[in-house]
Amino acid sequence: MKVAVEILTGSLFYVQLGNDATVADLKREIGAQQKLPHDRLILFLDNNQSRFINNEDGDGASLVDCGVLDGSHIYLFFNPPEDGSTHHFVFTCPDNQLIGNI
Repeated sequence: MKVAVEILTGSLFYVQLGNDATVADLKREIGAQQKLPHDRLILFLDNNQSRFINNEDGDGASLVDCGVLDGSHIYLFFNPPEDGSTHHFVFTCPDNQLIGNI
């Protein structure tokens, strides 16, 4: 399966994975391609359900079980570094519905 991944800076790139790939596989591939720490990646699937794909499902969940299909569009966010910071991030959908508190 080939998915489009968009970083909030507007950079768009593609990742090719097997149909049996997991969330962890996708994170590792993104990390390798973009030289990013895969353990800090937050993935948000842009489909009819619009949801995070790595929080409730766990990194071992298959992408297909998380609703990711060939051609899916995924937005990439980052967890802040583990530096004791008390900053928290809240993301909203375009219709201003709260979708997560990181």
